[in-house]
This record gives sequence, C-alpha cells and structure tokens, in this order.
Amino acid sequence: MSLTNLWAAFAAMVVMGCGAAAVASNPDSKDPKSAEQLLQAASKGDAAKVSELLKQGVPVDVRDASDSTPLLLATAGGHVEVARVLIQAGANVNLQNRQLDSAYLLAGARGELDILRLTLEAGANLKSTNRYGGTALIPACERGHVEVVRTLLQAGVDPNHINNLGWTGLLEAILLSDGGPRHQAIVRLLLDGGADVNLADRGGVTPLQHARERNQTAIAEMLVAAGGR
Repeated sequence: MSLTNLWAAFAAMVVMGCGAAAVASNPDSKDPKSAEQLLQAASKGDAAKVSELLKQGVPVDVRDASDSTPLLLATAGGHVEVARVLIQAGANVNLQNRQLDSAYLLAGARGELDILRLTLEAGANLKSTNRYGGTALIPACERGHVEVVRTLLQAGVDPNHINNLGWTGLLEAILLSDGGPRHQAIVRLLLDGGADVNLADRGGVTPLQHARERNQTAIAEMLVAAGGR
C-alpha cells in the first residue's frame, strides 16, 4: 500500500471515530454522558453545544474510545469555530490519540490552515511526530498544501526532518506527486526555507535523481539551480 493510501485509510478511521457511535472513556470526567455529548458536538461542528457543555464544567480534553479529544475530532471535520472555542477554553493542541495524531499534526496533514494557525498560536509542539515518524510538514508537502507548508516553515518546523521511511518533505513532494504547480511551489518554499537539496533517501537516491526519473522537469531545474546533484 502506498503512503498516500495509508494516509487516506488513516483519515477515514479518524472520521469514523467522530460519529455518534464514539464511546467516551474518560477517567477525569464525573459525567460520562456529558463527556460523550461534548465529543459528539465537536465532531458535528456544533459550536453552541460545545460552548454550553464547557460552561457546565465538562473537561475540555475528554477522550473517546480511540483517545481522540474533542479538538482532534473537530479538526478531523474541519470545524474551525469549534476548534477555536475549544482552544480558547484551554484544549491541549498536542494531545495524541492511539494513531499518534494530534490536532496540530492532523491540521497540517489535512490542510486545515485556519485550525493549524490556531494550534500554532496555542503552543503546538513543532517537533511532534505522527505514526510515520513525520512532522506536520512532511504530509503537507506530499499532499500539496502550499499555504500550510509556508506557515509551518515560517513557524520553524525543520525542513530536513526524516520520517520512518527515510524521506524528507522535499523527497515526498517529488516521490508522491505528479510534479505539478502546487508541488513546484512547495519545492521552492522548501529550498528557500533551508531544505538540503542533496539529502538522499535510504538508498542514496537524491531529490534531483528522483525528479529526473519522474520527468518532473520544472522541479529538476529548481533543484539544479539550488546545487542539486
């Protein structure tokens, strides 16, 4: 299975855990029913209900059966206003579920720019990694989320971090793309942001070699101009 398909399968599992069938498992909550209501409201994007339950004293970081918090569920659904309410109430943007995703990491991977910015303002751990050992930057590079990549680089995420597959964001922007305009823009951002143009994969194949093998001419030209070999 390709990394892209793995990410798609993971995203589906996250969303599946967001529905009404999600079961709250929260030792810190004295009212499991209210905790489950908060999880459900967050997953559905019901900001008013989320606010109401928080005012009633439901802990902001309760978890469902997969250890996902309301904030992570809101992020999976792209519910910006719910995410804002939860973060303003003190939600921890770095808490990870059993899939090792946090609201910050998922926002980067899914291209949820507004939520990503909220998590950065709330103290996102830029060095945190997902279950593939990648930072938020790497899947954003793969998926062509240009503004997310720009935002993460400006925030200080390491452009040369290597994930468990032995790939950097630059390598993923080449290996897992068609070399089109969005990925060209991402390669430019990475090079301007300090990416090592010659940092090879585990087999010793450089980004330039991969780009040429895939006939990604525009990207190859950028890499050569930056000293790629």
